[in-house]
Amino acid sequence: MGYASSGAGRAAHEALLARQDAELRLMETMKRSLQAKMKSDREYALALSAAAAQGQKMDKCEELNGSVIASAWRTMTEEWENTSRLIKANAEALDSRALDRLTALMTERRKSRKTYQEDHTKISSQFTQLSEEVQRKQSEYQKCLESYKQMRTKFEENYLKCPTGRGGRKLDETRDKYGKACRRLHRAHNEYVLLLAEATECERALRTAALPSLLDQQRRQGEATATSWKGILLEVVQRSDFSTDKFREIQTKVESTIQNLRPQDEYKEFIEKYKSPPSTPIVFTFDESLVEDTSGKLQPNQLTVDNLTVEWLKEKLTELEGILQDNREKQTALQGPEIIGNGVCKNNNTGLTNGVNGIDRHSPPPIPVTTSEPIKLLELRVAERKCAKQAEMIRSALAELGCEEAPSGCPDLSAETVGVDSLDGSSPDHQVSVSETERSLVEQEWFHGVLPREEVVRLLRADGDYLVRETTRNHARQLVLSVCWGQHKHFIVQTTPEVSNYSVKGAAFPSVAELIAWQRTSGVPVTARSGALLRRAVPRENWELNNDDVQLLDKIGRGNFGDVYKARLKTTGQEVAVKTCRVALPEEQKRTFLQEGRILKQYQHPNIVRLIGIAVQKQPIMIVMELVSGGSLLTFLRTRASSMSSRSLLAMCRDAAAGMRYLESKNCIHRDLAARNCLVGDENIVKISDFGMSREEEEYIVSGGMKQIPIKWTAPEALNFGKYTSLCDVWSYGVLMWEIFSKGDTPYAGMSNSRAREKIDTGYRMPAPESCSEDVYALMLRCWEYEPEKRPHFHQIYTIIDNIYNR
Repeated sequence: MGYASSGAGRAAHEALLARQDAELRLMETMKRSLQAKMKSDREYALALSAAAAQGQKMDKCEELNGSVIASAWRTMTEEWENTSRLIKANAEALDSRALDRLTALMTERRKSRKTYQEDHTKISSQFTQLSEEVQRKQSEYQKCLESYKQMRTKFEENYLKCPTGRGGRKLDETRDKYGKACRRLHRAHNEYVLLLAEATECERALRTAALPSLLDQQRRQGEATATSWKGILLEVVQRSDFSTDKFREIQTKVESTIQNLRPQDEYKEFIEKYKSPPSTPIVFTFDESLVEDTSGKLQPNQLTVDNLTVEWLKEKLTELEGILQDNREKQTALQGPEIIGNGVCKNNNTGLTNGVNGIDRHSPPPIPVTTSEPIKLLELRVAERKCAKQAEMIRSALAELGCEEAPSGCPDLSAETVGVDSLDGSSPDHQVSVSETERSLVEQEWFHGVLPREEVVRLLRADGDYLVRETTRNHARQLVLSVCWGQHKHFIVQTTPEVSNYSVKGAAFPSVAELIAWQRTSGVPVTARSGALLRRAVPRENWELNNDDVQLLDKIGRGNFGDVYKARLKTTGQEVAVKTCRVALPEEQKRTFLQEGRILKQYQHPNIVRLIGIAVQKQPIMIVMELVSGGSLLTFLRTRASSMSSRSLLAMCRDAAAGMRYLESKNCIHRDLAARNCLVGDENIVKISDFGMSREEEEYIVSGGMKQIPIKWTAPEALNFGKYTSLCDVWSYGVLMWEIFSKGDTPYAGMSNSRAREKIDTGYRMPAPESCSEDVYALMLRCWEYEPEKRPHFHQIYTIIDNIYNR
């Protein structure tokens, strides 16, 4: 009805509370009248006449103007007088049903009003509190700024009195106080910037999401109340129905009035009367006067990353990430399958639209939902946005710093800054060998392209190991020299655009190859601070391909990380399948993407898709695999399996078992075995694919949530405890067998993930597909044993299927 956008004003809020009070008074009036009516049913016409009179004493307050419920109630009480000689039969039924439902409706309506008032007050107080916090933080910032100015002036005066920089204890004390004042100022600046970002996000969320959602929920609850109210009135009419002509005439009039009642019109006149324009957004802006006297180190709406704040920022980021993780877990706990949208239960309107005869005689219509879970969930999402915004700002600021040392936070009052001439220095000349430097950067064996940082750490093992890689920061391409020296160190290769020279922190050279050659042969550390020396270049692994050698032809699918293409290797002309990784993905997901390639490169088996190589010389990163002609097994089953015999389907199961037997022997847990992740090759040979979730361990424990887990294919112990073994893959293999013999049907059809999980825990197992023999179904049931120890291993499964196939 649009009240979420037009009823956000204070007057509309107070009017809504008054309207709810009026509805409760009307319910009280109806309750008293119904009680009198049932008494009159027992005492015949005399008592019913008194009940009708009582019902006509309805509260005629202004808040109920235009109420279709109130109008219908008035019509009913007027007709009760004409039926005073006919009512008797259904008094007890009305007493046991209608009154109970009306009492419950009143209770829920009172609860709804209380919840709405509390939530509205909470939203208002949150904004007031945040506004006060902004003012307090700004005042604190101003105080730190004044302190900083005073200490800077004292320090400059003492410093100028001692040009040599040796002023004794007094100068040292002044310098220490100056540094502390500077640190307090910078921290106050960062806290002020973060608070402004938090206030902006909070205000927007409260204005555009929280308050509209709260009002929209009240609208739905009001309509649901009207719907239940209508059901109560219809039941009262039904229990008063007799078959005489005179009563039918009266009854038809009352029934027609109620049937024409439209719950969606209940608040129509009310909205038109109290609607108001939406509130104007409040803009939080940085007071730029605060940073005018800070030597340019503090910038409006930008975090300052220096030696005074970098550790604090890292701690703050860790704290925010912990809060975000806890927030998301709480959101997951609140999101239940039985709640749709913003908290309205399923089937809330069924059984109420077919008139008197449509009333469910065994269960009353549901009472409107007044749970506060949607509001709690929204509060969590608002808190998540605030923390995520701050975390994003801190990550961006720290990413810009990269591997470099944090700059000094306090301005360096050197001789130059206080007007004293400094001594000139000279740069040493270096003799650089240029042998083996004629090749381009891409041709150098130590250049690994856009290999992710985590992969680099895996390759650099001994002190002196080094390689060069490419990264992107702030949308700009940068080269990084990565060295193992006590720990893994990463140095940005600096460039001079005017003359195209390359350097790290010393001499510059026309090419990266010459720079690396000089660093290796001169014995000079990359930087004096790190002391890192270049000793052994780590060459590209033999399965690393050049991106330019892969020619993408046709897009054939889409994966979790990017698109899948049919491609051709230019060097051999071989047609291959290529998985690409989207450039914008975070490093963690790129690492997960490459994990599939690292696993596949170790395996050679006719029922495992074969890896040809990985291309990481530039974006996008690619995994190059053999091109399997038949495509996805799931698609194959749904389009072509109708003409296949049971023996052919069993052969597919045997192929999959052979591949999984091989993986089990290598201690590889697939974790996502399903028809969609298998491919069909020549002669309908099945190959296991998609190793993005795989782990090369005998046992693997997941503790970071189950967001991407395929619930209907995953074993109970993995869902309940996050514990994965090869026997979890056995469970998934049983589901894969079911998919094959059902020719691509969806497991646990018609069930949500949570419902399927509940059914499995209570002992339910899917029935055998039509084309499945008893022996094969018995094997499926063994794979679905609840206790993993009772399931067969893959070498046993392969033997059983092979014996059935060869009979």
